[in-house]
Amino acid sequence: MVEKEIEIKMADGVCDAVLYEAGDGKKRPGAIHYPDIVGIRPSHRAMAKRLAEAGYTVLLVNPFYRTARTPVFDFKPNFGGDERTIKRFGELTGPMPPEAMERDAATYINYLATQPSVSAAMMGAVGYCFTGAMALRTAAARPDRVGAIASFHGGRLFVDGPASPHISLPRVKAQLYFGHATNDHTMPQEAIDKFNAALAAWGGKYESEVYADALHGWTVPDDGSPVYNKPQADRAFGKLTALFAGALK
Repeated sequence: MVEKEIEIKMADGVCDAVLYEAGDGKKRPGAIHYPDIVGIRPSHRAMAKRLAEAGYTVLLVNPFYRTARTPVFDFKPNFGGDERTIKRFGELTGPMPPEAMERDAATYINYLATQPSVSAAMMGAVGYCFTGAMALRTAAARPDRVGAIASFHGGRLFVDGPASPHISLPRVKAQLYFGHATNDHTMPQEAIDKFNAALAAWGGKYESEVYADALHGWTVPDDGSPVYNKPQADRAFGKLTALFAGALK
């Protein structure tokens, strides 16, 4: 597997990213890997590489390029309500309204389409935590090219107001998969229920489920992570690869 450090010219700056491709001259479906709020780091590099090894050309992007290049944190974030961490979250996510996310998504898709290692098949996207919504917005931004997206422990997929990600569903044609965490304050059961109702009304092909005993962030194998759950992470990866295998043709 070849790992390439690249830069993508965006409407609002330059996005640092990593491209994973087999390097054997064969074309494979393209896929975008959106890391969580902590950005590109060894755990997400390993996750993107694993997906590429399953038969895809994978683009791991820094969604927060408007604020900082990788690494987007110069300190270890504290998810227990630490003021410094919360402030940094705001700095990273503030410049990313829905229209910016969709504009970025379209650029990432266009970039992948130009790569010699990417086939003409439909593309996929996967997001984690904050970027679960970005994966959904990717499907809305380019319904002509995105055949499947997945979100794992995605936060705030259904909120009150016009910025809620679920509002983009009528423009989506892709197959969708949502793996929710247990007792997730960023996506409580009430929000999951409302989101599921919106998915049912949408009428497309989807699956939405809660992973038992899997807390927010369970898929990410960061060193020392108290929430990483390998059996459930492996199950999530199996769901992702099965989704992509069936839809990215």
